[in-house]
Amino acid sequence: MYHNSDDRLVPFRELFNELPHPKARNLSDVYAKDIRFQDPFVTIRGLTALEQYFRDAYSNVISCTFDFDAPLQQANEATQPWLMRLRHRRLRGGEEVRVEGISYLQFMNDRVIFHRDYFDAGQLLYENIPLLGTAVRWIRRHAA
Repeated sequence: MYHNSDDRLVPFRELFNELPHPKARNLSDVYAKDIRFQDPFVTIRGLTALEQYFRDAYSNVISCTFDFDAPLQQANEATQPWLMRLRHRRLRGGEEVRVEGISYLQFMNDRVIFHRDYFDAGQLLYENIPLLGTAVRWIRRHAA
């Protein structure tokens, strides 16, 4: 697990390890008002839309933590590798699901203005839904 208290990624890492708790850091401490966010499921523009997306995405989460590896940073950009450990009421009966991914971030005035997450949506969602998950896992095993 990566720890470096001297960089601007600290608030980003702290935010994601506080979600979905009610005392979570205000998103405006990390993100610019006109944030552009993208992941395998959505493309969002604006802090209000991002707040709603996170609220909806975390509504059935039992727990979610991130282990962060060493980032790559240059000027106003960073890539932050992570391992998410998620327990969700509707996935795998609430058992832990692990997903590896990476966040690409662009900064302006110490706020994130662009955030794109790269991860395998099947690893997160499709493989962990009853029936559909069985089919996706079978396809993965036989496609190689």
